Amino acid sequence: MARMVSTPPNSPLVLLDGASMWFRSYFGVPSSITAPDGRPVNALRGFLDAVSTVIARERPHRLVVCRDDDWRPQWRVDLIPSYKAHRVLEENPADGPDVEEVPDELTPQVDMIMEILDAFGIATAGAAHYEADDVLGTLAAAEERDPVVVVSGDRDLLQLVRDEPVPVRVLYLGKGLAKAVKWGPAEVADTYGVPLERAGSAYVELALLRGDPSDGLPGVPGIGEKTAATLLAQHNSLENIVAAAHDPASTLSKAHRKKLLAASDYIEKAEPVVRVATDAELDWSTDGDALPLSARDPRKVVELAERYGVSSSIGRLQAALDKL
Repeated sequence: MARMVSTPPNSPLVLLDGASMWFRSYFGVPSSITAPDGRPVNALRGFLDAVSTVIARERPHRLVVCRDDDWRPQWRVDLIPSYKAHRVLEENPADGPDVEEVPDELTPQVDMIMEILDAFGIATAGAAHYEADDVLGTLAAAEERDPVVVVSGDRDLLQLVRDEPVPVRVLYLGKGLAKAVKWGPAEVADTYGVPLERAGSAYVELALLRGDPSDGLPGVPGIGEKTAATLLAQHNSLENIVAAAHDPASTLSKAHRKKLLAASDYIEKAEPVVRVATDAELDWSTDGDALPLSARDPRKVVELAERYGVSSSIGRLQAALDKL
């Protein structure tokens, strides 16, 4: 039976954005790294090494790998049809579920990752009809005891930062794990010019106004990031900006009023698309999120490590756990 981490003071709950991390590992680790049978294991090795580094850095006693069980939920597409449309595999049957265009060599490695996490007893969580972002959002919003560290290369998760009732920080992997910076409300407010007292929510509204081509979100035509930040600084919230646009007596410029009113339908529909859900019904792989100090099924871990040629990565993971 796996040994579990005791609960030292201020030890965080670490939430890993699984898909973000193994995509980054796939593209960041040479594809020449293969299993004994010749299959690529670059994403597997990179992911395991990244998890080991995060554990050594953050020293959590609870950890969840958040799954992307529905990468393009239909309810979001119904609101904004262009949402992630450019990522849909063209060969996908018209009457079937959307299939994300993923490198052929990555998909089987995700299965390998899940096998090893299961053998170790490391928790994973997903949700039907929700993305990994929503799983992260649900877990972060529900936490009232321990500080939370969200690990992701997706800037969208900056909306989760907060100080109360427990601190939620985002370890942003945009420049790689070695150069990862931890973001809180102060960093978000300082970088994007949004109100400090509601930095997380304001970041959502900034993203909505400016748009995000990587997610197929057009934004409000003519309102870029700088203008969006200025409007939020002046009016404090998107709700107030929209109210000002409808008020001829407001200080909002005629040009901005015209652009915002023309985009009223988009603004209304995009808000629930851009904002992560915090009420997803989660599907867990384990009974809880306690981080094991040793593998739940050590024989299986050894067998998988040898089969996939990642014994050194498994060793680094165990070494990180041994120091908790």
